[in-house]
Amino acid sequence: MSFPKRFARQSRTLIVAEALALLGATAVLDLMTSYRIRLLPFYAVPIFVLTWFCGRKWGIAAAVLSGVIWWSVNWSTGDPDLHGAIAAWEVPRHIGFFLLVAVVGAALRTKSDMAAQRIALLEHSHRLEREIVNISEAEQRRIGQDLHDGLCQYLAGVTCSATSLRDDLQELQLHADANAAGELVKLLQEAVVQTRDLARKLVPAHVSRLGLVLALESLAQSVTRLHGINCRCRCHASSANWDEHTATHLYRIAQEAINNATRHGKARNICLFLNANGRPIRLRVVDDGIGISQSPSEGMGLDIMRYRARLIGGQLTIKKRNSSGTIITCTARTDFRDNEIAAV
Repeated sequence: MSFPKRFARQSRTLIVAEALALLGATAVLDLMTSYRIRLLPFYAVPIFVLTWFCGRKWGIAAAVLSGVIWWSVNWSTGDPDLHGAIAAWEVPRHIGFFLLVAVVGAALRTKSDMAAQRIALLEHSHRLEREIVNISEAEQRRIGQDLHDGLCQYLAGVTCSATSLRDDLQELQLHADANAAGELVKLLQEAVVQTRDLARKLVPAHVSRLGLVLALESLAQSVTRLHGINCRCRCHASSANWDEHTATHLYRIAQEAINNATRHGKARNICLFLNANGRPIRLRVVDDGIGISQSPSEGMGLDIMRYRARLIGGQLTIKKRNSSGTIITCTARTDFRDNEIAAV
């Protein structure tokens, strides 16, 4: 712990006593050196200390006391400036200097307190943003697991029953009914695939298992199946030079960008570009839709993407294509850590 912090942890009474002791030591030193050596900066130190740690009133009181002590010491040592007409100028000038130290110290303390409050509010805002992201992640995981373990398994069971029904109808030579059951089996199988895709979309556990490149390729295939659009993925990554934390946030950013392109942008073609051969890592999502608005009324999607980018030490940029559509680019540092957020 630094000396100012240790000093500030003392009681006010002890701080006042130490400042008064310093003022007394200054008076003794001033008496010993006579009026030929001016010690105004030494008098200013206890004034500033009392103003900073005890408040403006204590600082003004210390300034007045310092003025009285300074006048008494220098008058007793025969300072000619205090025994002639010039004393009418010297005394107010010195006391005014002491008061100015107190006023400036109070202003600096107020400014410091305001800066500390802004930093505290910023840190609180970051904590709230992290909580929002964590709650969103937890809720998506819960829904995804429910889909995978509940609805997906239920549909798989119904598919098996429908398959058995089709086989039984074929054995009974009821070909028309067997064909209808076969169509039902195909629909149920497609429902199982779509449900599994939705579950994987909500629970990105496969990012750590497959890696970011394969996870993005799987995401593109899933979007193509679910939305019936052309979604491609092009990755250039010679080695996996990111951690799971970075990979998960990049995956989520790509997910949200695709969601905006399909829901708001009405895109028919989407392409994911990942370049991880150098530093920083760069992820781009390009679509041919009508574009997306960046106004606050469009929801929290863009804000969450920007926050995710900050969490991995990166930056998110959104711009329109020359023809039509949107380009969303995210850069990420590979050497970034969560504790660096406090310095932002």
